[in-house]
Amino acid sequence: MSTPADDPPVPTGPAAEAPDPAVSAGPPGETPVQRALRLKQARLEARPKPPRGGRFQRQQAAGVAPGASRPWTHK
Repeated sequence: MSTPADDPPVPTGPAAEAPDPAVSAGPPGETPVQRALRLKQARLEARPKPPRGGRFQRQQAAGVAPGASRPWTHK
């Protein structure tokens, strides 16, 4: 068991709740809604993206193959 003296100090006040200034620094006059949208778009852009091109994308673009809706009719 630890005592309160063993615990590291917990920052309090506005500095503890302030987000990273490099992430939240936006254009002057930016509204909270604009800021939220900008941060959301940045998070989406940072996500890993699927590979572009290739056989899978060609299959998806081709749609359903002929006869695939009734596979029991083919041997």
